[in-house]
Amino acid sequence: MLALLFFIAISASAQDSLSGKWQIQRSAAGRESTQQCTLSQKENALTGECSTDRGAIRISGKVDGKNVTWTYKSDSEGGAVTVVYNGAIESASKITGTVLAVEFSVEGDFTATRIK
Repeated sequence: MLALLFFIAISASAQDSLSGKWQIQRSAAGRESTQQCTLSQKENALTGECSTDRGAIRISGKVDGKNVTWTYKSDSEGGAVTVVYNGAIESASKITGTVLAVEFSVEGDFTATRIK
């Protein structure tokens, strides 16, 4: 019986993983943009890459229950920028939240949808 409960817990954990490809729709400062990210979740740690018009960018973050945060640094037309995503896991295929370009104090919203 204990082995069965352990197996169920492991299976549920694997299903809830954010690992995989995601499409991110962003809206900030009157501008809409889309990017694709490949996320990898190991326990509470989140890593991966997001595509930008300047190439692939490495991300790092964490998962805390239904909350998720990830960050990356990039170059933009205005200079170096740190981008921070703070979201809530709505389902196994949807995350919603806010995105902040730290150096420019520009905040917006995002929706991430899992790509199948």
